[in-house]
Amino acid sequence: MGLILSAVAVGATTAQAAAPYVVADVSTGRVLFSEDATMPWYPASVTKLMTTYVALKKVREGKISFDTAIPISAAANSVPPSKIGAKPGLEVTLENALKMMLVKSANDMAVVIAEGVGGTVDDFAALMNQEAARLGMRESHFVNPNGLFADGQQTSARDLAILTIALLRDFPDHADLFHIGSVKLGKRVLKNTNGLIGRYQGIEGMKTGFICPSGFNLVAVASRNGQRLVAVVMGAASGSDRTLKAAQFLDKGFSGGYGGIFGGGGGSLQSLPASSVTTPPNMREDICVHRKGAPASEEEAEPQTTVQAPGGNEDGRAAPMAMAAVSPQSGMATGPRTLGPRAALDVQTVFIGRTERSASAPQAANALFTPVLTARKAPEKGAPKTAAAYADPATEATPDIEVKPANVKPLKAGAIAPGVKAKAAPRHGAIGKAPAVAATKPADLNNEQAEPAKALEGKSARPAGKLVSPTLRKTATGKGKPAIHAKTQAKPAPAKAKLDPKGKPVQKKVSAAAPDAGKPPASAE
Repeated sequence: MGLILSAVAVGATTAQAAAPYVVADVSTGRVLFSEDATMPWYPASVTKLMTTYVALKKVREGKISFDTAIPISAAANSVPPSKIGAKPGLEVTLENALKMMLVKSANDMAVVIAEGVGGTVDDFAALMNQEAARLGMRESHFVNPNGLFADGQQTSARDLAILTIALLRDFPDHADLFHIGSVKLGKRVLKNTNGLIGRYQGIEGMKTGFICPSGFNLVAVASRNGQRLVAVVMGAASGSDRTLKAAQFLDKGFSGGYGGIFGGGGGSLQSLPASSVTTPPNMREDICVHRKGAPASEEEAEPQTTVQAPGGNEDGRAAPMAMAAVSPQSGMATGPRTLGPRAALDVQTVFIGRTERSASAPQAANALFTPVLTARKAPEKGAPKTAAAYADPATEATPDIEVKPANVKPLKAGAIAPGVKAKAAPRHGAIGKAPAVAATKPADLNNEQAEPAKALEGKSARPAGKLVSPTLRKTATGKGKPAIHAKTQAKPAPAKAKLDPKGKPVQKKVSAAAPDAGKPPASAE
């Protein structure tokens, strides 16, 4: 595997000349070599290692869990890139937020975690500083959870090595968080910003960082032949430069080549002397102002060509290649100087939304409202009833889900519930659904008189003293009769029968061809 498909040369700059670094043994804390390791430096996104430490500690204490659904605030959504860009009001589990933060170096997910664990960014920063003091990180002070530039936010190469060893020592079951090759969010696949993953043999990952005042930072952990080392590089001139430097230092450490031009070998991290510098230098001019080519960024382009490893695993994904893709240039005794291609990276799926276990998980510290999910399209048959089931994988967030806080606005006049108006009172004299006569039936009203009222159920009526309708209703003979009176609701009195000379009633003959013959009697409405 000695074929190198691409190369990146490392050039010396004034920024590089001042860049601090340290390499130490993880199991003992012994410093192999270092330079300016206690010099204050802007941490940039390596700050997220402390964010992870505080979050994992709260998980261990039972204050929060990986399934806890954390609301995404407008403050989280408003931070500058790199970020995921999930809409405010949606939710994301702590586990998914951690993975996106560590792989994509997402600044918005760092704020989500801070608010979900600490309630506010300021309260979470206090927790970060509390842990830094407890761990002996003497040059470190944190203001925010993502490492964006802020007055007072600083660390050192030595402090980051101490933090890295604490993460691996205190949370060994979660060391895999730092080695994820890429995450898949919808249709997007986001590669890890750590250029050693997929290139350097034995790499276990950790974290990158970049802002103009700090330059390019990298914390890397690797294991070979039973030895585990941490290398911290601060203030490199480019993304490729920090990757090459870290690989060079790790190679030197694994080969036992410390001492000589490398100072500080043999002692512990805690024993390194304090720096005479008290304020982090600002590298903006060197890194961003006088830079040639494309603007510097955390996701600065590195060779992305991948090569297929022989064979594969059970699920068909390419097995990671165990090779040193960072190789030395001939005649360079100081270590590797070129970057090779990345091996195929493992992919883990992440999403915005809850899991089935979120309902029973501890509540997030900033969960002050109950989200209401409104699906604009039905999930596929058999899909889980979570926000992920409704997510549109073609977009950054989930536009098919609206998550709103509970409606706490005062009700409008006449409303009995949000969006529901009270029914108007019936007009004076109008008859409701219940029969008017039956509701106020006098004691001497018989059943025969009540029948017309039953026929009027559900019908509107005029005020008392007026007819229900001026029209005449047909009878069995086809002739018209006045409509019943709304006040009495009684049948009109039958006409007096005619008598013949002998005193017998006269029988009226009905023709067989009568138009209404055979029809049932009309209703008594």
